[in-house]
Amino acid sequence: MRPLLLLSRLLVGATFIISGLVKANDPLGFSYKLEEYFAESALNLPFLEPYALALAMLACVAEVVLGFAVLFGGRMKLATGALLALTLFFGWLTAYTATCDPQGTYTVVENGVEVEKTVTCVTDCGCFGDAMKGSLGRSLTPWESFSKDMVLLVFVLPIFLFRKRITWNTDADDKVLLPAAVALLAFYCWVFDWWFPLGLSIGVFAGYVLIKRVVKAPPAEWVTAGWVTAVAFAFTWYCLQHLPARDYRPFAVGKNIAEGMAMPEGAEPDVYETILRYRNKNTGEEKDFTKENYPWQDESWEWVKTTNKLIKAGYHPPIHDFTLTDADEVDVTSYILEEEQPVLLIVSRNVRTAATHCQPAINALAQAAYDKGWYVYGVTGSGYEAIEEFRHAHQNPFDYLRGDETNLKTMIRSNPGVVLLRKGTVVAQWHCNDVPGFAQAEALVK
Repeated sequence: MRPLLLLSRLLVGATFIISGLVKANDPLGFSYKLEEYFAESALNLPFLEPYALALAMLACVAEVVLGFAVLFGGRMKLATGALLALTLFFGWLTAYTATCDPQGTYTVVENGVEVEKTVTCVTDCGCFGDAMKGSLGRSLTPWESFSKDMVLLVFVLPIFLFRKRITWNTDADDKVLLPAAVALLAFYCWVFDWWFPLGLSIGVFAGYVLIKRVVKAPPAEWVTAGWVTAVAFAFTWYCLQHLPARDYRPFAVGKNIAEGMAMPEGAEPDVYETILRYRNKNTGEEKDFTKENYPWQDESWEWVKTTNKLIKAGYHPPIHDFTLTDADEVDVTSYILEEEQPVLLIVSRNVRTAATHCQPAINALAQAAYDKGWYVYGVTGSGYEAIEEFRHAHQNPFDYLRGDETNLKTMIRSNPGVVLLRKGTVVAQWHCNDVPGFAQAEALVK
């Protein structure tokens, strides 16, 4: 039994640590994923949307703390109960994601009238943030994510069922678990092409060993829990207040946006089949047809609706639907991406919720860039009435372009944030809290 418990603790602990840190690296991105789930057309929990960021940060910290707790043997009754609950919850969520019917509908009452709407399926559960997509080229499919959770459950169950046998680690336990955890975390870091989690984990291990030398159990367990919580929260907060420490997104520094939008030669797009639903006027029966066999000559059938069913998934460029339009609704995307001169984009996904404390620094940077012949634009998903109100209130010395808010949320995890482009390549990004002086920005394009 001891070998099984040690193996289970190792696999579960290291997996929860890396999963939590990958999410903590991009807490804002994880909160966007939660908002997708909370939407009326998904889980119908819109009252939770205002708390998505707080819940995202809580989940990140909880995963990291529970991962280390399992490795250290600390407070196992509490830790194993929380582990089992989280694993079952994520298993249910990935099962829901995998079985969601994109053609499904639901009915709501608006102004006293029943309205039929289409279900929104979350195609990516966000289990590892954008890390798998950015490092391995694709995310786990919903069924793969569900399978991963079920495999993890196999190792969580022995820990939960035999939790009374697991106590605060002895030195002998540490000599087995800590080096093995370092090795497994190193493997995960190699997979995700990001070595910071390994360094952070080794630092946490060192703090844990020091605490054990200074404080006796059981207080040592709580002191260690506080130490791990502080480290996990500090890292999550840092990434929220600045930018992700490791950027896996298709708009990361060094990425060319035009190349990210292109379809490789020979790549196949999605293949859809058109489904036509008709209702029999005599019997009320509804039946689905294709364009080859629909009853176009039979007057006893009336058309109900047309849907497009995905038959075969094709290649999806990392960046899609990326379009920038000016006040006259003219598409200026190609001009921006082909411009030889540096281009500064002040990206505010929504000006009504944009931070304002950095506007003076943004204005100073924009004016200096203009004076040097650079192009400067604000970019937002908001309407022009909101844009003009915001622009005049903060005296922005640049015009605004409009883009898709989802793309802008992906482009930079800050509202607003600054993106420096040259010939369509992302040269640098800055959070609202880190707006640079012009000299710093200019040095990057000389």
